[in-house]
Amino acid sequence: MSTSERLIESTRDLLWERGYVGTSPKAILERAGAGQGSMYHHFKGKPDLALAAIRRTAEQLRAAAERSLEGPGTPYERIEAYLRREREVLRGCPVGRLTMDPDVIASDELRAPVTETLAAIRERIAGIVEEGKRQGQFAPELDAGRAAATILATVQGGYVLARAAGSPAAFDAAVDGLLALLAPRTA
Repeated sequence: MSTSERLIESTRDLLWERGYVGTSPKAILERAGAGQGSMYHHFKGKPDLALAAIRRTAEQLRAAAERSLEGPGTPYERIEAYLRREREVLRGCPVGRLTMDPDVIASDELRAPVTETLAAIRERIAGIVEEGKRQGQFAPELDAGRAAATILATVQGGYVLARAAGSPAAFDAAVDGLLALLAPRTA
């Protein structure tokens, strides 16, 4: 792995663990095993490196969501696959946690990949809900945009509940409850 890649990956991990303020250039360099001038050789500074790391994290989250949502099965089964996909629940969402970081939220540039990623996932889920409505799997009056927002909120809120409880069971309970609400009606 190149030095710039090690810097990006180290920053991604540190942002997830410590947030923006807690991620010092010294900590990044130590984690990356890079020399003192490496960060400034490859990036303009901490904000530039953080942006590269946030973009990478956002891309990976989108790809993971897409793998679940584009899989086989009915719209309900694809949403279920998304909700039940493997996650590090007790660490929280690497993108969602950034919304709690005042320095990230205060920066239009750092916030943009976070906002864009959450919106893209919400839109993708809304499309699947619409597909389910066309197939008669979901009620015709179900608002796809609101349902998608609820699904995304359940995931993000599930992380918070699990972290607060110190157990992934709280996340699983939120997912189970939502899936019960979305379950296709049988005649």
